[in-house]
Amino acid sequence: MNRLTTDVLIIGGGAAGMSSALSAAKTGADVTLLEREPIAGGVLNQCIHNGFGLQFYHEELTGPEFASRLQREMSEEGVSMIGESYVRHIDVREKKAVVLSPKGAFEISAKALVISSGARERPFGSLLIQGYRPSGILPAGLAQRYVNLENYLPGKRAVVLGSGDIGLIMARRLTLEGVEVVAVIERMPYPGGLTRNIVQCLEDYDIPLLLSTTVTKVFGKGRLEEVEITKVGERFVPIPGTSSRLKVDTLILSAGLLPQVEDFDDDLTIDPINRGFVVSNTGESSVEGVFAAGNNVAVFDLVDYVAAEGWIAGRHAALYALGKNTSGDRVPVVRGDNVGVVVPGIVDMDEHVRLYVRLKNPMDEGTLVLKELGLEKSFSYGVPSEMIQMVIKKEKLMPLIDAKRLTVEVH
Repeated sequence: MNRLTTDVLIIGGGAAGMSSALSAAKTGADVTLLEREPIAGGVLNQCIHNGFGLQFYHEELTGPEFASRLQREMSEEGVSMIGESYVRHIDVREKKAVVLSPKGAFEISAKALVISSGARERPFGSLLIQGYRPSGILPAGLAQRYVNLENYLPGKRAVVLGSGDIGLIMARRLTLEGVEVVAVIERMPYPGGLTRNIVQCLEDYDIPLLLSTTVTKVFGKGRLEEVEITKVGERFVPIPGTSSRLKVDTLILSAGLLPQVEDFDDDLTIDPINRGFVVSNTGESSVEGVFAAGNNVAVFDLVDYVAAEGWIAGRHAALYALGKNTSGDRVPVVRGDNVGVVVPGIVDMDEHVRLYVRLKNPMDEGTLVLKELGLEKSFSYGVPSEMIQMVIKKEKLMPLIDAKRLTVEVH
């Protein structure tokens, strides 16, 4: 077996991985990026709509344009990208990986590791929907790949379960391709996607959004023929007598993303709320010299946030690999009232903090409070689907040394 070495090894070539690679290379490290697809880009390559890059590049791009720019910049900085590579085994603490690729099997060792494995879609089997398993039921991301990359339509008459952003975008995309989208079904009493996508993808195309409703049964053996939808009450329990049927041949699942952490959860600490790796504001995980960034830390609402966090993780991974680690005192981040997802989980005192918070419940208006720092940020119409971001300069972190924690609350 061939043996390779590198300063920084990055696993996963989506937005976080590419940004990490570029940042690490610009910091002066030798960088190798492993990606299972032939080219880097991840899900960006199939997201042909615009809306990307407004914060990271300060201009509006499509997904492929965003990915292409990062690919070009990585190449210019000398990043070694190995496509169609599959990590069969990884020793996180030794920072070694066994990889299979068209070039054969090889082991690669690194001084620092960045895990940017992204997230996966919640499968149909986890949704506890009654009925057989006919064709015509598929996750929104797969439907997007079929339509945008493979030039296949999944059906003629569809319903979308879940109002996450990719489900909303696919409702519009299918409509534009001639598929009749009967409705988008959401079990929560409020939408799950960004407000702009509710307007641009549903309201602009007169696609109904049915809230506090879910799919309770599917009909059809060979091919999907109908779905049963039912109103839900508290704790999403179906309300008797509220069921109806929709004649459709396609059910698109937009039931949420789950951070892809299964291959590493025995070695790295997982946040039970985020369901992703616990990292500091430098991107470092619970194992020294191992960093993580992107949707395997928490599911972000914007790719620009993913790329920004990848940039930070890549820079600090390079500094660690080059023996220039600047880690300082660390304190944990503690959730207070109405706080769900929060990133980072640890504050390193020697780095600025980019704080991301998702609310547990929607609020017409409220205030994000960093208790020990005495900092506040007011907002209007806060919903769990949209992250509240706040940047804290490292010069303002000194009170945390005595407090030994940072409490994040929303009032």
